[in-house]
Amino acid sequence: MTAIARLEQYTLKCPDEVLRVLAQWDDETDEILVFKGFSSSLMRPTAADPDVPVLPDNAQIQQIDRLMSPYLPEQPRYIQHGLTWETMQPLLEQVGV
Repeated sequence: MTAIARLEQYTLKCPDEVLRVLAQWDDETDEILVFKGFSSSLMRPTAADPDVPVLPDNAQIQQIDRLMSPYLPEQPRYIQHGLTWETMQPLLEQVGV
């Protein structure tokens, strides 16, 4: 399972959370919101088909922020800020993802 797919599964099990993910690949960067099992890019078009990955396979997750739902861009309510993929692992394992 890809990293973004695991994060999508996490948000299905934690529906009161929104994940803001910063990712990088080649010379590209993207900011993605993950909520209730779906991912959407904030910087580029997102395919309407949920089976089309929002990130390429070579993308590296730089940072994950856990926020309370609903997401308010002007007033984000952080649960945790600046997690790495490694520091997110125990949370994923805790919910069985």
